[in-house]
Amino acid sequence: MVQPIVIAAGGTGGHFFPAEALAAELVARGHRIVLMTDARSAGQSSATFAGREQHVIQGAGIAGRGPWRATKAIASLTAGIAQARAILSRLGAGSVVGFGGYPCVAPILAARMLRRRPTLILHEQNAVLGRANRFLAGRADVLALGFAGTQRVPAGTRSEFTGNPVRPAITALSQTSYIAATDRISLLVLGGSLGARIFSDVVPDALRLLPQSLRGRLSVVQQTRAEDLERVKAAYVAHGIDAELSPFFPDVAARLATAHLVIARAGASTVAELAVAGRPSILVPLPAAIDDHQSANASAVAEAGGAWVMPQPRLTPASLAEQLATVLADPRRLADAAIDARSQARADASARLADLVEARMAARGTERV
Repeated sequence: MVQPIVIAAGGTGGHFFPAEALAAELVARGHRIVLMTDARSAGQSSATFAGREQHVIQGAGIAGRGPWRATKAIASLTAGIAQARAILSRLGAGSVVGFGGYPCVAPILAARMLRRRPTLILHEQNAVLGRANRFLAGRADVLALGFAGTQRVPAGTRSEFTGNPVRPAITALSQTSYIAATDRISLLVLGGSLGARIFSDVVPDALRLLPQSLRGRLSVVQQTRAEDLERVKAAYVAHGIDAELSPFFPDVAARLATAHLVIARAGASTVAELAVAGRPSILVPLPAAIDDHQSANASAVAEAGGAWVMPQPRLTPASLAEQLATVLADPRRLADAAIDARSQARADASARLADLVEARMAARGTERV
């Protein structure tokens, strides 16, 4: 019987996109994939997991909650462990791969309780080890790292640097070249529900402050919350700037392919995708990110020369306009930053992580003989 590989991931895209990329790689290699996720996950709409076995596992985050909510979260987690254990016992899984966040806690703890347990692999996307993975690290066989210098890895943890898996459409951009702007300058502004509002407030006014010689050449594609869309559109019209706005772009790879500069948050998946695509960026770390991991993510690519970091407290129309005027006026500088960004890429991260999963399963199989 072919042992399935369980992918434990949910919550935000930062956790889910790498899981989806690994699943696609494993499916291509002929493996059977089972998803364990949470109720808010994008799993139900994922093309990779569509038609494959999926289980929604109970659970909730505990960190930062008051006593009452923490008690409820522990009860939910306990129920999730029992639920996951029953499913794993039936599946006879060969491996459980967790991608951080509370959706992977119950499956990993449940797997540890099995008499013939599967291999347990964790993947950390950020440059600072997340709290769930910090808690689980000593219970896993190996911790795969998205950043070579990941901080807060517990002493004695067996770890391996694989890079961050990115979606296949993004991976394909690793074979494309950065084409410097000649006439039009394409500016891509990305930020989800947590990240888009500050960009809606600041970016249009920053672009208004640019010299006409630059402003007149701009073509802007900006992700904007639905509730902000009309006011941002009105601002761009008033400033005479060509802009395409949407709450969501399903074709991010195509947008990255034509971008000369990206303004974005510094989530691990975003940073990994910018590196694989080889696109220079201005990164604004999310201040509310737990353990300030987005600042660490941004610093990693900025130190390599592939990005400029602007902390949100210092992000104003005037400061952003000054930074944009400096980098947009120098196409050579942007092209060099594109090369430096790609130097941080691990376009084969999905394959490397899949190799690790297969190797650990093979080793575990040998141990059982």
